Amino acid sequence: MQVAGRPYRSIWLDEDGWAVRIIDQTVLPHQFRILRLETLEEAAHAISDMQVRGAPLIGATAAYGLALALREGADDQRLERATKTLMATRPTAVNLRWALERALDLLRPLPTQARAAAAYELAAEVCEEDVAVNRAIGEQGLRLIRIAQERKKDPSEPVQILTHCNAGWLATVDHGTALSPIYAAKRAGIPVHVWVDETRPRNQGASLTAWELGQEEIEHSVIADNTGGHLMQRGLVDICITGTDRTTATGDVCNKIGTYLKALAAHDNGIPFYVALPGSTIDWTLAEGAAIPIEERGAEEVSRIAGRLEDGRLASVDLLPQGSRAVNYAFDVTPARLVSALITERGVCPATREGLLGLFPERREEAAGA
Repeated sequence: MQVAGRPYRSIWLDEDGWAVRIIDQTVLPHQFRILRLETLEEAAHAISDMQVRGAPLIGATAAYGLALALREGADDQRLERATKTLMATRPTAVNLRWALERALDLLRPLPTQARAAAAYELAAEVCEEDVAVNRAIGEQGLRLIRIAQERKKDPSEPVQILTHCNAGWLATVDHGTALSPIYAAKRAGIPVHVWVDETRPRNQGASLTAWELGQEEIEHSVIADNTGGHLMQRGLVDICITGTDRTTATGDVCNKIGTYLKALAAHDNGIPFYVALPGSTIDWTLAEGAAIPIEERGAEEVSRIAGRLEDGRLASVDLLPQGSRAVNYAFDVTPARLVSALITERGVCPATREGLLGLFPERREEAAGA
């Protein structure tokens, strides 16, 4: 996607062919800073500190983090330690586990001297697959935006789309999940306007989604998280599209905290609530969203807020009275009954076990145990 008219991905190999470059998402939208990762520890820090975030990008970064680790030694002990380090960085996003288990299946049988090169090849493969999958999600979701446009009294009016958090190209390697259909709509000449939830406490909507949409010259408005229901009541939202960090085999979706409330409001107002996801984000081992581990992050993300001062400096300021305690649950679960449909790279399906298995029949045996 575009940054100041220049195409970028969210992660790529440096010119030397072994170090990894990422966009530091902790300083967006006020600074565009590219970081160079050279070690396992730097990759793990990038994930845990949310310099990279979004389930697909976390998986891709973990794959490259493992490759970086194996450059320094690729024996069994090093492989297992590196995997354990990366696995501990973020507990909710299933793509992290998916990428590392895929790497282990490939690397364990290989001779030690062949593992580093194979790890780099796999990481590149994960990234290329992610780009293709997300482009396909965009094309599948575009059909739903076309339907919303056809239902409008005046088709020249923009389709009003509400999203939550950031599920754009910054959350993936390119294109995004929830934003991919929006980018596809722009390419198809369909007018859209996006309501962007600020997404407290880390403000990924205000900081990242709004920045992405601005770079692509797509009309959007940032709203306070509590505004969505009001807009829906007044008929100002045609559809909702969000992403997900983990989806169960039965269609429950776990996404950034606040998603459940938007789904409830959409259901109450008869507005389609769609969730866009790659197949790698489905956890076929789980039947209930209640079993998904919910990450609880540091209280300072709630008690403090970052921004740019008038003189251009970035700063973090206190929000709470001294002595007040903050709690920071990073995700919530939206039950399948509130999800109108799931948008995947293979098609659009009901948020049910059979709906998912209709698109991913090869996972039937695995899903049977959930």
